[in-house]
Amino acid sequence: MSKSFAAIGLVNPKSPTNVGGVLRAAGCYEAQAVYFNGNRYAKAAKYHTDTKNIANNITVKHVDDFISLKAPSRALVCVELVEGATPLPQFVHPSDALYIFGPEDGSLPQELVDAADAVVYVPTTGCMNLAATVNVLLYDRMAKRSVEFNAEQILTSRDTNNRLIVT
Repeated sequence: MSKSFAAIGLVNPKSPTNVGGVLRAAGCYEAQAVYFNGNRYAKAAKYHTDTKNIANNITVKHVDDFISLKAPSRALVCVELVEGATPLPQFVHPSDALYIFGPEDGSLPQELVDAADAVVYVPTTGCMNLAATVNVLLYDRMAKRSVEFNAEQILTSRDTNNRLIVT
């Protein structure tokens, strides 16, 4: 894969299970960091839902202000079902991006949306949960890049109990 930077920002995530799913998605799709704010996840982190121990390999950090993480070359991309947002299939991902997701039981703060370089949404009937949305966005980012896939990726990525082959 070509060099790029992707980080995930979670606004006051409610569920430790969903954050565990976000961490797994970050590991699967090579995001370099997961940032979160608020106090709900910090209280629930003790339940250890990071089943692949992704936090040992990437930055996982509490922050007070996502806008302060925006660098000159880094796009701030809000992901939310919001009027005026760009549908994900039409979105061109920046090579350096911080993707911000709202909580499961609320929306992104207006000041974050106002500061964003882009606002995108995943077209669905109804809304997905946080971890599912992060997975779809990161998969879309990977799928739209010039990436070469091969059998080695399958061998290094699959579960140890999976020995299936297509004959």
